[in-house]
Amino acid sequence: MSEAQGSRANSGTSTVWQIVGRLVGAAVVLAITAFFTPGFTINSIWTLAIAAIVLTIIDYLVVKFTGLHASPFGKGFVGFALAAITLYVTQFFVAGYSISWMAAIIGALIYGVVDYFIPGNQSM
Repeated sequence: MSEAQGSRANSGTSTVWQIVGRLVGAAVVLAITAFFTPGFTINSIWTLAIAAIVLTIIDYLVVKFTGLHASPFGKGFVGFALAAITLYVTQFFVAGYSISWMAAIIGALIYGVVDYFIPGNQSM
C-alpha cells in the first residue's frame, strides 16, 4: 500500500471517529442540559442517543443550508434562537423526548454554556 493510500485510509477512519466523538459529545451536553432544565425530559439512554443524532443532523442541515451555527455562542441572538428551536423541534422526531417552549429557551442557554466548556472541535 502506498503512503498516499494509507493516508486516505487513516483519514477515513479519522472522519468516522470524529463523527462518533461529536455524537458522544452531543449526547453528554444534551444529558446535562436535560438534567438542569425544568420541563425538559428524556426517558432513556436510547432516547438520549437518538436525540443526539437528530440534533446533530438538524444542526448539520442548518449549517449546510444557511451557514449559521445553532449554538448560543455561535452567532449571538440568531444562534441562541436556532438552538432553542432545534431543541424544541427535536421532540417531533424522537419518542420519549419532551420539552416546552420555555424549557427550550432555558435549555438553549444551558446547552450553550455546557457546550462551551466541553472540549473538542465542534466543526464538521
